[in-house]
Amino acid sequence: MNLLQNYAKFIKLEHTLFSIPLILSGALLAERGWPSPMSLLLIFLAAGGARTFALCLNRIIDRNIDRQNPRTKDRPLANGSMSLLEAWLLAAVSIIIYLAAAKSLSGFCLKYSWIPLVAFTIYPYFKRFTKWSHIGLGLVWSLIPLSGFFAVKPAFDGLGAVLMLALFSLFWLAGFDIIYSTLDEDFDREAGLHSLPCAWGSERALKLSGTFHLISFMVLVVLYGVWLGGPVTVMFLGIIGILLYLEQQFANYVDLSFFKMNVAIGFAVFFFIWSGLKGV
Repeated sequence: MNLLQNYAKFIKLEHTLFSIPLILSGALLAERGWPSPMSLLLIFLAAGGARTFALCLNRIIDRNIDRQNPRTKDRPLANGSMSLLEAWLLAAVSIIIYLAAAKSLSGFCLKYSWIPLVAFTIYPYFKRFTKWSHIGLGLVWSLIPLSGFFAVKPAFDGLGAVLMLALFSLFWLAGFDIIYSTLDEDFDREAGLHSLPCAWGSERALKLSGTFHLISFMVLVVLYGVWLGGPVTVMFLGIIGILLYLEQQFANYVDLSFFKMNVAIGFAVFFFIWSGLKGV
């Protein structure tokens, strides 16, 4: 049980609550409704495998930085409660699950399965050379709804709505990653790492975070106007707008704004898509 708890802490299982609504939303946009139970199972397996591989790789690459950072020094790989070999084995198992699920979904998914893997490999290095690493992570995050779409519809036609959702994901993630990185402003500056709070100071960086979240909301307005419909959908759009506003208002309370509010936003987006496709 302690081993399982350590692994769960290592891969931050609770953070899947950010990504699950987006990948389901992408699948809904492809199917214009619910995919089959088997498709859903394979989607969850592929998403779980890909995300676990990404977290493993991130922790492995950043292990020495994590040991020096007071905020992250208790992470399993940083504090020695998990060995580097264990981390690599977990990454290997995860990528096998991901590729097996992608193959079972379609040859198309397997053919393009390398794209997220390359993104996961490159992203951890962004903060070593650019303050715009938040945009880099947003680009990685934008792959989530696209992956859900392609898992159900292995083709490049009819991408308009899901591309707008991917654009929302990019700016939403970049905005809340800036908030999260305010926790490491001083450490990043001392360690020679890069982020907008480190380069500009938290106050100015948070203003850009707010701009990013405003852009993300406007993208959803366009998504509603062109591809969705229904009064209930407008209600969820309003809820998303309010939550994004509150996230900015409580940006200094990172645990609340980063985790709790973003989980709520993710599921509000899912219900926004679901109700909009039904036109209710």
